[in-house]
Amino acid sequence: MNFTYRAESIENTALNQPSREFDHLFLHGESTRSYQHIVQQVTGKLVEVMHKLEHPYSGSTPATLHQKLNKIPVLSYGGEPIESLLEDIDEPLLQSNIHIAHQKSVAHLHCPPLVAAMAAEMVINAFNPSMDSWDQSPAATYLEQEVIEWLIHGFGFDSEADGVFTSGGTQSNYTGLLIARDSFCEKRLGVDVQKHGLPEDFQRLRILCSEDAHFTIKQSASQLGLGEECVLPIRTDKNHQLCIDDLNRKLEELEEEQLLPFALVATCGTTDFGSIDPLPEMAAIAKKHGLWLHVDAAFGGALILSHQHKGKLRGIEKANSITVDFHKLFYQPISCGAFLLKNKTEFRYLQHHADYLNPVDDEEKGIVNLVNKSTQTTRRFDALKLFFSLRMTGTKQYGDMIDHTLSLASSAACHIDAMENMKIINNDPELNTIVFRFEPTVPATIDLNQLNWNIQKHLLYTGKAVLAKTTVKGEVCLKFTLLNPRTKLEDLKEVLADIQEFGESELENWRSTV
Repeated sequence: MNFTYRAESIENTALNQPSREFDHLFLHGESTRSYQHIVQQVTGKLVEVMHKLEHPYSGSTPATLHQKLNKIPVLSYGGEPIESLLEDIDEPLLQSNIHIAHQKSVAHLHCPPLVAAMAAEMVINAFNPSMDSWDQSPAATYLEQEVIEWLIHGFGFDSEADGVFTSGGTQSNYTGLLIARDSFCEKRLGVDVQKHGLPEDFQRLRILCSEDAHFTIKQSASQLGLGEECVLPIRTDKNHQLCIDDLNRKLEELEEEQLLPFALVATCGTTDFGSIDPLPEMAAIAKKHGLWLHVDAAFGGALILSHQHKGKLRGIEKANSITVDFHKLFYQPISCGAFLLKNKTEFRYLQHHADYLNPVDDEEKGIVNLVNKSTQTTRRFDALKLFFSLRMTGTKQYGDMIDHTLSLASSAACHIDAMENMKIINNDPELNTIVFRFEPTVPATIDLNQLNWNIQKHLLYTGKAVLAKTTVKGEVCLKFTLLNPRTKLEDLKEVLADIQEFGESELENWRSTV
């Protein structure tokens, strides 16, 4: 009786009545007006800000920017309308970001996102599918697989291949080396790393890559329990490509020392120079020595869409695994990348089954849970951004944009090479990065490294241009990363003129103090 009475009481409580209190906070049938209003306000503010921005950066120093943002309240007890929030962040946040679509924003591998991809972000955010299990992302699961199929075909893999979307190059490189390590340990050493951990002689394992390979190769080795010292750097040539002769020498030395090389990493687009390692030769060497060939094509992988430069990827189809990023030359909002695997059965080295998420019998019933292929559990539906972009932009325009940036890099390199007091480091860029240096003839007492450092900071803090700096053989250099297809040679000539003008003024200041 008491149980029945209590049940009837609960049945009549407000908890079982339709609640309206929180309706306006979520997107559903009756709250679409609230959603539409907020989106319109944000869109209007962004349009307003974009019209105001004349420079790639506001010029705020770190201290000034921190002080401005520190004054903005983070919390609101009772909530507040979108209008007051946008007013608060207008100048200190919205107007103080790097304007990445500006023609003179040419610093990093940091692309302006396509409007099509921004539209896809709205759909992703509205439905918020989680790509770990099918019952959280039913339609999204199959669309991601369709986009992966296109990528597999584009890179020359066959039907035995598979892939998965990732957060970017770091995760993809880590995944490739993890699978390479576990595959080697099982097939060559008879050890199941997933169950039993690393083999006793794991300190003999070695990874080979060029000395210009991305830092995440060493980072991955560290996180995989192998240690950074297991990564053996191979010398590069004058074009910053891996030297095949040095690779062969290192492999001979490893054999003499009875060490165990298991992976060879080829870089398809180094961060500073955009250099592409000799993929066909490396593939032949990997096959001869039984090495896993992983190609880090985070930068250069977009050449599959190029009309003029796709041939530079020749040999990539022989890789065991490939990293490709879409938040670079595919013009996607961060984050968006993919990992491709030539033999899909080797995804088994990532699989762990949880009864609540991806039980074993799901596979027997034909249910696809993408968590079986990923080092992530909860994961965004980033494939939709690329899908929208490919459909709305079209592969012709994609190819035209990529080819324009490579052509621009070549023209800019020639222009810099002909300039007075300028030293070009890569006068024949393979992709679209240019490394150079303001280098007038001056007494040895002048610190040209500090001068180039000052130039980069001056252009940033005056808002004239956002360009990068790097160090090559002990020399501080400046760098253009020309991802933006809106950038023209005239824009770069103006930046270079500003570099010369400020550099000369700094030298004049020095002369006046002598």
